[in-house]
Amino acid sequence: MAANPKAIISPYLKEVEAFKVLRDQHNDTWMGINPEYAARMKLQNRFATGLDIAQYTADIMRRDMADYDKDPAKYTQSLGCWHGFVAQQKAIAIKRHRGTLDKKYIYLSGWMVAALRSQFGPLPDQSMHEKTSVPALIEEIYTFLKQADAVELERLFTELDEAREAGKDESAIIDRIDNFETHVVPIIADIDAGFGNEEATYLLAKKMIEAGACAIQIENQVSEVKQCGHQAGKVTVPHEDFISKINAVRYAFLELGVDNGVIVARTDSLGAGLTQKVPVSKEPGDLASQYNSFLEVEEVSNVSELQEHDIVFHKKDKLVKPVRLDNGLYSFREGTGIDRVVLDCITSLRHGADLLWIETERPNVAQIAEMVNAVRKEIPDAKLVYNNSPSFNWTLKFREQVYEEMKAEGKDMSQYPDPAADPQGLMDVSLDDTELAKVADDKIQSFQKDAARDAGIFHHLITLPTYHETALGVDTLSEGYFGDDGMLAYVKGVQRTEIRRSMNVVKHQEMAGTTIGDNHKEYFAGENALLAGGKDNTMNQF
Repeated sequence: MAANPKAIISPYLKEVEAFKVLRDQHNDTWMGINPEYAARMKLQNRFATGLDIAQYTADIMRRDMADYDKDPAKYTQSLGCWHGFVAQQKAIAIKRHRGTLDKKYIYLSGWMVAALRSQFGPLPDQSMHEKTSVPALIEEIYTFLKQADAVELERLFTELDEAREAGKDESAIIDRIDNFETHVVPIIADIDAGFGNEEATYLLAKKMIEAGACAIQIENQVSEVKQCGHQAGKVTVPHEDFISKINAVRYAFLELGVDNGVIVARTDSLGAGLTQKVPVSKEPGDLASQYNSFLEVEEVSNVSELQEHDIVFHKKDKLVKPVRLDNGLYSFREGTGIDRVVLDCITSLRHGADLLWIETERPNVAQIAEMVNAVRKEIPDAKLVYNNSPSFNWTLKFREQVYEEMKAEGKDMSQYPDPAADPQGLMDVSLDDTELAKVADDKIQSFQKDAARDAGIFHHLITLPTYHETALGVDTLSEGYFGDDGMLAYVKGVQRTEIRRSMNVVKHQEMAGTTIGDNHKEYFAGENALLAGGKDNTMNQF
């Protein structure tokens, strides 16, 4: 019988043959090992370590960054996930609905780690949670993503066995095995402000990379008083301090052999009006001098005016003292936020960062583009990671924007509440079918595409969508189940919907590993295996 050319070059069949050769080298002692079973188990655990994942996904991100530079329509996206199961179901859903996970990532939010994964209980986003909970979640997410691989491949192996038993052509199934797309995708992981000094940042970055992170996001706030980007009271650090932490993360990547690891430098300067430290300038125009130029200062005309512990420095041949608040912090001048953001971004990219994150107070393409275009005058290929934050009231902000645009065009606005007089009026449900609301929704729908094209946004993420989605789902189910609907609330609202959407999770026993476990038992014990599946397993109802 002539050999099948396709089978000869099949990676799957090559792996089977390699295990056969290895088994035969052990004479009769390994006769209980089936080479094809061994090959299947190896394929189901493609990534042996977190570093394997970090290296693999870093390559993906670098390729995607190059694609974006050629065509801004090829931007990337992610959703923040607070549990491995959430990340797994997200990846499975994307693959089922879109056919591929290309340019789809996962975001690991420090906010959600603090709120949902700390042993202290729910915490605000102020770097109060255990630093080790971040790498632990990275490892958990990749464990669940690898499980998704194993489950899907197990189905293909079963299909292959059934085709062989029926005497059918198996080449198409083997081709699907050979070209299987993994659910393992890049994670952009939040290290907050570094959880301490540079050494602490380096040590934590190593743990995160060893767990599988190929991209680490770090922000320029003071670690000890870090605040959520959408809270008040943010305090930034001088550029030299931030650069040292960027270096710490890069050294961690290099030490572990992930030479193309990605660093996302986040600036909170747009909303931060305070600094804890006045850096020492060593020569005119250096980074310390530029940082200090934004401080609110008072001119000192007579040194006798100085109080104990006042500090002074020269600014354009004038002696000035920075304004110090009662809490010891120093203020930046009003209106300097954008200029500080631009300097932060340029400085970060020139000192080892790969991507930027600008935390803004509203989702406005023109505002973001203004800052990015200023950066691109110095760094032409500057690219952003942008937070499509749930902290924005997207409906209200875009309706306000459209209201102002329509008003400027001279349209009759009498049917709409004036946001200046009624700040929440545009949220009214009665407006949902109006022209204003529809135009606003169109802008929300195209926001990512528009911002990728016009504002240099390479990656769009939502930090904590699954926090809200979980709360909404539980609220809806609880309302019906503990109300008049009883069991129908679950059946109609959850199970029936899962079945009709062909969701893998409806077979929850399989998703949790029952089928894989049964097959392994048969690999190990043959006909003596005690199986959990079979005709009496209720999973067969689905």
